[in-house]
Amino acid sequence: MNPVFRLLLPLVPLLTLFSRATAQSVPPRSAPLIESVETVPAASQWLQPGDRLQVRLKGRPGSRVTFLNGQPLTELPATAKGVRGVYQGTYVVRPGDTLQDRTLQFQLVTSDSSRATAHTLSRIRFLNPNEPQLAVTRGALAYLNYGLGEDRLGGAKLGYLDSLVVLHVTGKVGDQYRVRLAEGQQAWVPLEVVRLLPRGGFVPTSLTSSWSVSGDSLYDYVQVPLDMRLPYRSQLLTEPTRLVVDIFGATSNTNWITQRDGLRELGDVHYEQIQPDVFRMVLNLKHEQSWGYSIGYRRNTLVVRVKRPPARLRLKGLTVAVDAGHGGDNHGAVGASGVKEKDLTLAIALKLRRELEEQGARVLMTRETDVSVDNGRRVLLLRKLNPDLLVSIHVNSSGSASVQGTSTYYRYVAFRPLSVALYEQMRQTGLKGFGNVGSFNFGLNGPTEFPNALVETAFVSNSEDEKRLADPAFQQQMAERITRGLADFLKGTRAKGPKGWLLGRPAEQ
Repeated sequence: MNPVFRLLLPLVPLLTLFSRATAQSVPPRSAPLIESVETVPAASQWLQPGDRLQVRLKGRPGSRVTFLNGQPLTELPATAKGVRGVYQGTYVVRPGDTLQDRTLQFQLVTSDSSRATAHTLSRIRFLNPNEPQLAVTRGALAYLNYGLGEDRLGGAKLGYLDSLVVLHVTGKVGDQYRVRLAEGQQAWVPLEVVRLLPRGGFVPTSLTSSWSVSGDSLYDYVQVPLDMRLPYRSQLLTEPTRLVVDIFGATSNTNWITQRDGLRELGDVHYEQIQPDVFRMVLNLKHEQSWGYSIGYRRNTLVVRVKRPPARLRLKGLTVAVDAGHGGDNHGAVGASGVKEKDLTLAIALKLRRELEEQGARVLMTRETDVSVDNGRRVLLLRKLNPDLLVSIHVNSSGSASVQGTSTYYRYVAFRPLSVALYEQMRQTGLKGFGNVGSFNFGLNGPTEFPNALVETAFVSNSEDEKRLADPAFQQQMAERITRGLADFLKGTRAKGPKGWLLGRPAEQ
């Protein structure tokens, strides 16, 4: 053996250990200095003074990183898994800042003065408050969201709007504009339901004029003249039953409210100026159970149309809409045996139609065959048909095969009694109870024009429930129970009658 090699042999383990430590702590020199850059959230944005522009970079640890003409980023501590080289920065937009739909450039300088630059995919625009950006709603199903959250049902909706409503756009993230409703209140609107106007318009505001309250053979109406179509939000509340409508950007110049003869559903109506730019209408209803309402504009006059109860609270003569979920190329959930939700819902819905018609009800179907019908089209169809009630039939599914049972769903608390009546009857089939679910953000629970509820009959993902769902005899039993649930709802509504009365006698206070 070479004498020199014999002397170095004891040092080999130490040299190997040093080599490994160096490889772990210093990235290979062949790795790019900047691995990725992004805005947070990772979407194109419009920002105004006071907004935060947040960014993130992944690159060589121990470097100096800047963006937006020298704004520094801070390197975060190593993660629990030892990941290093993550840098984050926040810039608060200032008055006078200008940036017109540009990508952001980042610069990284290492300790040995190596340099690298990178650009975001997202584009950023700083809005000028002196040139307000306005938009108007378009289409029959424009709506506002509370925020940017998403799930399979979409974002949580603040409410629907008529067309040509003027909105003040104050920002954008991805495919939604942020709009200012009033001081301290904002919402988000999808790009697809609005049209931008040229910059520089006046922020939407209006004085209210005096109201007119009247009725015809079907509805009671409240009409409030405005200077332009302003955004609004409505809530149908209980105990006592009342409809509350906030008009954003409106200030009272209402000097009287004329209530004409012929009103049957509206009681006392009044307003509150809850803040300088929010005008609140409070419309008290005479019946404990609301039968729906709609809000829209006739030119620039806001019209609230309040539906009256059916002349007779029984199935005979009632108009009931039945919605068979999914259909066509939308299969819905699929069971282990291959049975499809779209086929099960249609089979149950057709049996339900027969049961209701035998009780003397007029039944409207959103589909009668295996065809594709978009949920938006269903809602528009139902608006046109104007039923007294809606029941939407679905089949549930879960990632766990052990989950089973029946459930009902509602969105508005005033329509909860319908979902409860249906749930209690569905439990009589012997199915386990999965629950009654409120504030359900589903398209067919969205209409305010009539009480509505969704029935998730059972879980097709559970073998026991699946067998029942596929059994025509059990489908018939469910149809009979849903019919009884509707009858129970009507009976309970009839018993309550106008507010303050129970079965023809004054209710105890």
